[in-house]
Amino acid sequence: MTLNNKLVVSASPHDRTHKTVRSIMLDVIIALVPTLIASVVFFGPRALLIECIAVGTCVVFEYFSRFVMKRSQTIGDLSAVITGLLLAFNLPVSIPLWMVPIGSAVAIVVAKQFFGGIGQNFVNPALAGRIVLLTSFPVAMSTWTAPLTWSQNLDGMTSASPLASIHTMVSSGAENLPSLTEMLLGWRAGCLGETCAIAIIVGGLYLIIRKVISPTIPLIYIGTVALFMLVAGKGDLCFVAYELLGGGLMLGAFFMATDYTTSPITFKGKIIFAVGCGLITSIIRIFGNLPEGVSYSIILMNILVPLIENITIPKPFGTPKKEKKEKEAKE
Repeated sequence: MTLNNKLVVSASPHDRTHKTVRSIMLDVIIALVPTLIASVVFFGPRALLIECIAVGTCVVFEYFSRFVMKRSQTIGDLSAVITGLLLAFNLPVSIPLWMVPIGSAVAIVVAKQFFGGIGQNFVNPALAGRIVLLTSFPVAMSTWTAPLTWSQNLDGMTSASPLASIHTMVSSGAENLPSLTEMLLGWRAGCLGETCAIAIIVGGLYLIIRKVISPTIPLIYIGTVALFMLVAGKGDLCFVAYELLGGGLMLGAFFMATDYTTSPITFKGKIIFAVGCGLITSIIRIFGNLPEGVSYSIILMNILVPLIENITIPKPFGTPKKEKKEKEAKE
Protein backbone atom coordinates (compact mmCIF):
# COMPACT_ATOMS: atom_id res chain seq x y z
CA MET A 1 0.00 0.00 0.00
CA THR A 2 1.02 3.63 -0.38
CA LEU A 3 1.16 6.24 2.32
CA ASN A 4 2.14 9.82 1.39
CA ASN A 5 3.45 8.53 -1.94
CA LYS A 6 5.62 5.97 -0.16
CA LEU A 7 5.47 2.22 -0.49
CA VAL A 8 5.06 0.64 2.95
CA VAL A 9 6.24 -2.97 3.19
CA SER A 10 5.24 -5.03 6.22
CA ALA A 11 5.46 -8.65 7.26
CA SER A 12 2.44 -10.92 7.05
CA PRO A 13 -0.24 -11.44 8.16
CA HIS A 14 -1.83 -8.47 6.43
CA ASP A 15 -5.41 -9.37 7.37
CA ARG A 16 -6.08 -7.60 10.64
CA THR A 17 -8.76 -8.54 13.16
CA HIS A 18 -10.03 -7.03 16.38
CA LYS A 19 -9.89 -10.43 18.05
CA THR A 20 -7.04 -11.16 20.44
CA VAL A 21 -6.08 -14.21 22.46
CA ARG A 22 -7.53 -12.54 25.55
CA SER A 23 -10.85 -11.68 23.85
CA ILE A 24 -11.22 -15.24 22.52
CA MET A 25 -10.47 -16.70 25.94
CA LEU A 26 -12.96 -14.32 27.50
CA ASP A 27 -15.63 -15.61 25.11
CA VAL A 28 -14.83 -19.17 26.13
CA ILE A 29 -15.11 -18.23 29.82
CA ILE A 30 -18.50 -16.63 29.16
CA ALA A 31 -19.59 -19.80 27.35
CA LEU A 32 -18.55 -21.88 30.37
CA VAL A 33 -20.56 -19.78 32.84
CA PRO A 34 -23.87 -21.69 32.34
CA THR A 35 -22.09 -24.97 33.04
CA LEU A 36 -20.42 -23.46 36.11
CA ILE A 37 -23.76 -22.26 37.46
CA ALA A 38 -25.34 -25.67 36.80
CA SER A 39 -22.52 -27.42 38.67
CA VAL A 40 -23.06 -25.27 41.75
CA VAL A 41 -26.84 -25.71 41.61
CA PHE A 42 -26.62 -29.50 41.40
CA PHE A 43 -23.53 -30.18 43.51
CA GLY A 44 -23.48 -27.26 45.94
CA PRO A 45 -20.81 -24.84 47.18
CA ARG A 46 -18.13 -27.54 47.24
CA ALA A 47 -18.27 -27.55 43.45
CA LEU A 48 -17.50 -23.83 43.42
CA LEU A 49 -14.66 -24.42 45.89
CA ILE A 50 -13.10 -27.07 43.62
CA GLU A 51 -13.43 -24.76 40.62
CA CYS A 52 -11.82 -21.87 42.49
CA ILE A 53 -8.93 -24.07 43.63
CA ALA A 54 -8.40 -25.42 40.11
CA VAL A 55 -8.45 -21.97 38.51
CA GLY A 56 -6.29 -20.40 41.23
CA THR A 57 -3.64 -23.11 41.19
CA CYS A 58 -3.50 -23.11 37.37
CA VAL A 59 -2.86 -19.37 37.35
CA VAL A 60 -0.25 -19.65 40.11
CA PHE A 61 1.55 -22.55 38.37
CA GLU A 62 1.58 -20.65 35.10
CA TYR A 63 3.00 -17.53 36.73
CA PHE A 64 5.80 -19.30 38.61
CA SER A 65 6.67 -21.70 35.78
CA ARG A 66 7.04 -18.74 33.39
CA PHE A 67 9.08 -16.93 36.04
CA VAL A 68 11.43 -19.90 36.59
CA MET A 69 11.81 -20.43 32.85
CA LYS A 70 12.54 -16.71 32.41
CA ARG A 71 9.71 -16.21 29.93
CA SER A 72 7.31 -13.31 29.60
CA GLN A 73 4.18 -13.66 31.70
CA THR A 74 1.03 -14.92 29.98
CA ILE A 75 -1.47 -15.14 32.82
CA GLY A 76 -3.18 -12.07 31.38
CA ASP A 77 -4.38 -14.00 28.32
CA LEU A 78 -6.81 -15.97 30.57
CA SER A 79 -5.85 -19.33 29.05
CA ALA A 80 -4.85 -20.66 32.49
CA VAL A 81 -8.30 -19.74 33.80
CA ILE A 82 -9.95 -21.83 31.09
CA THR A 83 -7.62 -24.76 31.78
CA GLY A 84 -8.58 -24.57 35.46
CA LEU A 85 -12.30 -24.47 34.71
CA LEU A 86 -12.14 -27.38 32.27
CA LEU A 87 -10.04 -29.41 34.69
CA ALA A 88 -12.55 -28.77 37.48
CA PHE A 89 -15.45 -29.68 35.19
CA ASN A 90 -13.80 -33.08 34.67
CA LEU A 91 -13.63 -33.84 38.40
CA PRO A 92 -16.24 -35.35 40.75
CA VAL A 93 -17.47 -33.15 43.60
CA SER A 94 -16.25 -35.68 46.17
CA ILE A 95 -12.59 -35.54 45.12
CA PRO A 96 -10.20 -34.65 47.99
CA LEU A 97 -9.22 -31.02 47.61
CA TRP A 98 -5.48 -31.71 47.81
CA MET A 99 -5.65 -33.70 44.58
CA VAL A 100 -6.87 -30.73 42.54
CA PRO A 101 -3.51 -28.85 42.55
CA ILE A 102 -1.81 -32.02 41.32
CA GLY A 103 -4.02 -32.02 38.25
CA SER A 104 -3.34 -28.30 37.80
CA ALA A 105 0.41 -28.83 37.96
CA VAL A 106 0.29 -31.56 35.32
CA ALA A 107 -1.98 -29.50 33.08
CA ILE A 108 -0.04 -26.22 33.27
CA VAL A 109 3.58 -27.15 33.96
CA VAL A 110 3.92 -30.52 32.22
CA ALA A 111 1.41 -30.43 29.36
CA LYS A 112 1.63 -26.72 28.58
CA GLN A 113 4.73 -24.85 29.79
CA PHE A 114 7.25 -27.65 29.21
CA PHE A 115 6.41 -27.34 25.51
CA GLY A 116 6.62 -23.57 25.34
CA GLY A 117 3.27 -22.35 26.62
CA ILE A 118 0.04 -21.43 24.88
CA GLY A 119 -0.05 -22.40 21.22
CA GLN A 120 2.76 -24.95 21.53
CA ASN A 121 1.27 -27.73 23.66
CA PHE A 122 0.45 -30.84 21.62
CA VAL A 123 -2.33 -32.19 23.88
CA ASN A 124 -5.17 -30.55 25.73
CA PRO A 125 -3.76 -29.54 29.15
CA ALA A 126 -6.98 -30.04 31.13
CA LEU A 127 -7.47 -33.54 29.76
CA ALA A 128 -3.84 -34.40 30.47
CA GLY A 129 -4.37 -33.37 34.08
CA ARG A 130 -7.56 -35.39 34.32
CA ILE A 131 -6.01 -38.55 32.87
CA VAL A 132 -3.06 -38.37 35.29
CA LEU A 133 -5.47 -37.96 38.21
CA LEU A 134 -7.66 -40.81 36.94
CA THR A 135 -4.64 -43.08 36.59
CA SER A 136 -3.13 -42.10 39.95
CA PHE A 137 -6.33 -41.94 42.02
CA PRO A 138 -8.91 -44.15 40.26
CA VAL A 139 -11.21 -44.56 43.26
CA ALA A 140 -11.40 -40.86 44.08
CA MET A 141 -11.92 -40.01 40.40
CA SER A 142 -14.67 -42.62 40.01
CA THR A 143 -16.72 -41.89 43.11
CA TRP A 144 -19.86 -40.07 42.02
CA THR A 145 -22.20 -38.04 44.18
CA ALA A 146 -25.90 -37.83 43.44
CA PRO A 147 -27.17 -34.32 42.63
CA LEU A 148 -28.50 -32.20 45.49
CA THR A 149 -26.93 -34.48 48.10
CA TRP A 150 -23.78 -32.35 48.54
CA SER A 151 -24.63 -31.66 52.19
CA GLN A 152 -24.34 -35.41 52.84
CA ASN A 153 -20.99 -35.85 51.09
CA LEU A 154 -19.16 -36.52 54.34
CA ASP A 155 -21.56 -39.37 55.02
CA GLY A 156 -20.62 -41.04 51.76
CA MET A 157 -23.81 -40.30 49.80
CA THR A 158 -22.73 -41.67 46.43
CA SER A 159 -24.41 -42.83 43.27
CA ALA A 160 -23.45 -44.74 40.15
CA SER A 161 -22.77 -42.82 36.97
CA PRO A 162 -25.45 -43.64 34.37
CA LEU A 163 -22.79 -44.32 31.75
CA ALA A 164 -21.09 -46.93 33.95
CA SER A 165 -23.85 -49.50 33.46
CA ILE A 166 -25.91 -47.96 30.71
CA HIS A 167 -25.63 -50.94 28.38
CA THR A 168 -27.31 -53.38 30.76
CA MET A 169 -29.62 -50.80 32.35
CA VAL A 170 -31.14 -49.63 29.07
CA SER A 171 -31.57 -53.14 27.69
CA SER A 172 -33.24 -54.33 30.90
CA GLY A 173 -35.30 -51.17 31.37
CA ALA A 174 -34.04 -50.58 34.89
CA GLU A 175 -36.13 -48.10 36.83
CA ASN A 176 -33.17 -46.51 38.60
CA LEU A 177 -31.78 -45.13 35.35
CA PRO A 178 -32.39 -41.35 35.12
CA SER A 179 -34.96 -40.27 32.58
CA LEU A 180 -33.83 -38.58 29.39
CA THR A 181 -35.23 -35.31 30.72
CA GLU A 182 -33.11 -35.67 33.86
CA MET A 183 -30.10 -36.50 31.71
CA LEU A 184 -30.70 -33.38 29.63
CA LEU A 185 -31.16 -31.10 32.64
CA GLY A 186 -28.27 -32.57 34.63
CA TRP A 187 -30.18 -34.42 37.32
CA ARG A 188 -27.69 -37.27 37.46
CA ALA A 189 -24.37 -38.26 38.92
CA GLY A 190 -21.18 -37.38 37.10
CA CYS A 191 -18.34 -34.89 36.90
CA LEU A 192 -19.05 -31.27 37.79
CA GLY A 193 -19.30 -29.95 34.25
CA GLU A 194 -20.64 -32.89 32.27
CA THR A 195 -24.13 -33.47 33.68
CA CYS A 196 -26.18 -30.52 32.39
CA ALA A 197 -26.31 -30.98 28.62
CA ILE A 198 -28.46 -27.89 28.13
CA ALA A 199 -25.87 -25.61 29.75
CA ILE A 200 -23.10 -27.11 27.62
CA ILE A 201 -25.09 -26.75 24.40
CA VAL A 202 -25.98 -23.13 25.21
CA GLY A 203 -22.29 -22.37 25.76
CA GLY A 204 -21.33 -24.19 22.57
CA LEU A 205 -23.90 -22.28 20.52
CA TYR A 206 -22.56 -19.02 21.95
CA LEU A 207 -19.07 -19.89 20.73
CA ILE A 208 -20.38 -20.85 17.29
CA ILE A 209 -22.41 -17.64 16.98
CA ARG A 210 -19.39 -15.61 18.06
CA LYS A 211 -17.35 -17.57 15.48
CA VAL A 212 -14.88 -18.62 18.15
CA ILE A 213 -15.24 -22.26 17.10
CA SER A 214 -16.48 -24.01 13.99
CA PRO A 215 -19.46 -26.37 14.32
CA THR A 216 -17.62 -28.95 12.20
CA ILE A 217 -15.82 -30.83 14.98
CA PRO A 218 -18.67 -30.90 17.56
CA LEU A 219 -21.33 -31.97 15.06
CA ILE A 220 -19.23 -34.67 13.39
CA TYR A 221 -17.85 -35.93 16.72
CA ILE A 222 -21.32 -36.27 18.26
CA GLY A 223 -22.76 -37.57 14.98
CA THR A 224 -20.11 -40.28 14.71
CA VAL A 225 -20.86 -41.48 18.24
CA ALA A 226 -24.60 -41.42 17.48
CA LEU A 227 -24.16 -43.50 14.32
CA PHE A 228 -21.86 -46.01 16.04
CA MET A 229 -24.24 -46.39 18.99
CA LEU A 230 -27.21 -46.76 16.65
CA VAL A 231 -25.51 -49.79 15.15
CA ALA A 232 -24.26 -51.10 18.50
CA GLY A 233 -27.70 -50.64 20.04
CA LYS A 234 -29.40 -52.36 17.08
CA GLY A 235 -31.45 -49.31 16.22
CA ASP A 236 -32.45 -48.46 19.80
CA LEU A 237 -32.81 -44.67 19.77
CA CYS A 238 -33.17 -44.59 23.55
CA PHE A 239 -29.78 -46.24 23.88
CA VAL A 240 -28.28 -43.67 21.49
CA ALA A 241 -29.80 -40.77 23.46
CA TYR A 242 -28.37 -42.01 26.75
CA GLU A 243 -24.93 -42.46 25.18
CA LEU A 244 -24.98 -38.91 23.81
CA LEU A 245 -26.18 -37.30 27.05
CA GLY A 246 -24.14 -39.50 29.39
CA GLY A 247 -20.50 -38.98 30.28
CA GLY A 248 -18.45 -36.06 29.02
CA LEU A 249 -19.24 -36.27 25.30
CA MET A 250 -20.97 -32.88 25.06
CA LEU A 251 -18.34 -31.09 27.15
CA GLY A 252 -15.50 -32.69 25.23
CA ALA A 253 -17.02 -32.07 21.81
CA PHE A 254 -17.73 -28.36 22.29
CA PHE A 255 -14.94 -27.22 24.61
CA MET A 256 -11.95 -29.55 24.38
CA ALA A 257 -11.91 -31.14 20.95
CA THR A 258 -12.17 -27.64 19.45
CA ASP A 259 -9.04 -26.30 21.13
CA TYR A 260 -7.16 -24.23 18.55
CA THR A 261 -3.72 -25.56 19.39
CA THR A 262 -4.52 -29.27 19.51
CA SER A 263 -7.02 -29.60 16.65
CA PRO A 264 -6.49 -29.39 12.86
CA ILE A 265 -6.90 -26.11 11.01
CA THR A 266 -7.93 -27.59 7.65
CA PHE A 267 -11.57 -28.50 6.97
CA LYS A 268 -10.73 -32.04 5.87
CA GLY A 269 -8.48 -32.36 8.89
CA LYS A 270 -11.31 -31.34 11.22
CA ILE A 271 -13.52 -34.04 9.72
CA ILE A 272 -10.87 -36.75 10.13
CA PHE A 273 -10.11 -35.54 13.66
CA ALA A 274 -13.77 -35.53 14.71
CA VAL A 275 -14.53 -38.92 13.18
CA GLY A 276 -11.46 -40.36 14.92
CA CYS A 277 -12.57 -38.94 18.27
CA GLY A 278 -16.05 -40.38 17.78
CA LEU A 279 -14.82 -43.83 16.80
CA ILE A 280 -12.31 -44.12 19.65
CA THR A 281 -14.86 -42.87 22.18
CA SER A 282 -17.42 -45.40 20.98
CA ILE A 283 -14.98 -48.31 20.86
CA ILE A 284 -13.79 -47.64 24.41
CA ARG A 285 -17.36 -47.34 25.68
CA ILE A 286 -18.58 -50.53 24.03
CA PHE A 287 -15.55 -52.80 24.13
CA GLY A 288 -13.23 -51.27 26.74
CA ASN A 289 -13.06 -51.75 30.49
CA LEU A 290 -13.76 -48.05 31.03
CA PRO A 291 -17.31 -46.70 30.63
CA GLU A 292 -16.00 -43.39 29.31
CA GLY A 293 -13.62 -42.72 26.45
CA VAL A 294 -13.86 -39.01 25.66
CA SER A 295 -10.65 -37.92 27.37
CA TYR A 296 -8.54 -40.68 25.85
CA SER A 297 -10.00 -40.25 22.38
CA ILE A 298 -9.28 -36.52 22.26
CA ILE A 299 -5.75 -36.98 23.63
CA LEU A 300 -4.97 -39.72 21.11
CA MET A 301 -6.28 -37.63 18.22
CA ASN A 302 -4.34 -34.60 19.53
CA ILE A 303 -1.17 -36.61 19.03
CA LEU A 304 -2.17 -37.38 15.43
CA VAL A 305 -2.96 -33.76 14.51
CA PRO A 306 0.45 -33.04 12.86
CA LEU A 307 0.01 -36.11 10.64
CA ILE A 308 -3.59 -35.19 9.82
CA GLU A 309 -2.62 -31.67 8.84
CA ASN A 310 0.28 -32.94 6.76
CA ILE A 311 -1.98 -35.12 4.60
CA THR A 312 -4.84 -32.60 4.37
CA ILE A 313 -2.94 -29.36 3.77
CA PRO A 314 -4.19 -27.85 0.50
CA LYS A 315 -1.73 -27.61 -2.35
CA PRO A 316 -0.88 -24.10 -3.60
CA PHE A 317 -2.66 -23.18 -6.84
CA GLY A 318 -0.58 -24.08 -9.88
CA THR A 319 1.51 -26.76 -8.16
CA PRO A 320 2.30 -29.54 -10.68
CA LYS A 321 1.04 -32.98 -9.82
CA LYS A 322 3.56 -35.61 -8.76
CA GLU A 323 2.90 -37.76 -11.84
CA LYS A 324 3.51 -34.80 -14.14
CA LYS A 325 6.79 -33.98 -12.40
CA GLU A 326 7.98 -37.58 -12.73
CA LYS A 327 7.03 -37.65 -16.42
CA GLU A 328 8.90 -34.40 -17.10
CA ALA A 329 11.92 -35.72 -15.21
CA LYS A 330 12.06 -38.87 -17.38
CA GLU A 331 11.86 -36.81 -20.55
